[in-house]
Amino acid sequence: MTVMMLALSIPILKAGQSSDIWEKTIAFASIATKTSVVILVFSVVRDDWTIGLVGVLILSVGNAALMLLAHVIRRLDEL
Repeated sequence: MTVMMLALSIPILKAGQSSDIWEKTIAFASIATKTSVVILVFSVVRDDWTIGLVGVLILSVGNAALMLLAHVIRRLDEL
C-alpha cells in the first residue's frame, strides 16, 4: 500500500509544476485511475461489491469527466 501511495504522489507533484491544462488533466486522470484501482483491491479484500461498484464508477466516468472539463477550459482560453 505504501508503494501505491508513493506512485500516487508522482502525478500530484507533476500537476503542481505544470501550467498546461492538458498536463494537469492527465496527472489528475492518473490519480483517479490509481485511486480507483486501490478501491477495487480494497473491495476484493473485504468482499464488498458496493465498494467495488464505486471504484468502477470512478474508473469509467471519472476520467471521461476530467477530459471533458479540460476540453471546455481549453475552449474558453481560446476565446
